[in-house]
Amino acid sequence: MPGPIQSVERAAAILRLLGGAGRPLALAELAAALDLPRPTVHGLVRTLREEGLVDQDRATSHYRPGAGLRRLGTGWDRHDLRARAMNWADALAGSSGCAVFLAVPDLAAAIVVHHVFRPDGSPQTLRTNTEQPLHATAWGKCLLAFAPVATPAPRELELRRYTGRTATTVVMLEAQLAGARSRGMATDVGEYEAGVGGAAVPLRSGGGLTVAALGIAAPVEDLFGGGGEPRRAQAEQLQHAGREISAQLGSLR
Repeated sequence: MPGPIQSVERAAAILRLLGGAGRPLALAELAAALDLPRPTVHGLVRTLREEGLVDQDRATSHYRPGAGLRRLGTGWDRHDLRARAMNWADALAGSSGCAVFLAVPDLAAAIVVHHVFRPDGSPQTLRTNTEQPLHATAWGKCLLAFAPVATPAPRELELRRYTGRTATTVVMLEAQLAGARSRGMATDVGEYEAGVGGAAVPLRSGGGLTVAALGIAAPVEDLFGGGGEPRRAQAEQLQHAGREISAQLGSLR
């Protein structure tokens, strides 16, 4: 049986020290407490800082527990997530001509935490703070495909039919999720609302963990071309916005 991984043990020890000290600690104090060379400890705390698990005071250079530790059990704060994504979501609506949705998993539903209207002036209903089905929306399927720990297994979902295109069997849904993982993007072609299609990409925080889905929605004929794939320009705009938001979530500085 393989033994413990030394770097992980040391990183855990640093977090325990910082959590129990009651005050920020200097690099020298951490190194002395662990009986390790300063360069070794510096490499560890730098990685922990980049992952948001350790913060460093700019004035003193001392270290303290990071905000990321508070998210380990609860995921990203929705207001913080929305604030980090808002500018890119607004810009994406303008460039793509689509409505934009930012959604997070919540039990057996996708919760919309930010919704930007299509810029065409058509009548639309604000969907922020609403629950939407995981199996019938692009952002819901994106969360199922890329955040399986935070969402139920397909066999545990109530696969309610919303339109004639909704996946109502586990086999159908699992095939759609496999396709989403293969292309890096989930889609729905009028599966939740007749005539309205969507596409969504995962938003990842430090370490590649999927914490939300970013999606676009528009009439099916506007969003999809031949073969049921999103039109190239809009897909590329969505993917670019997803990468930029993920970079902000991963920085945690």
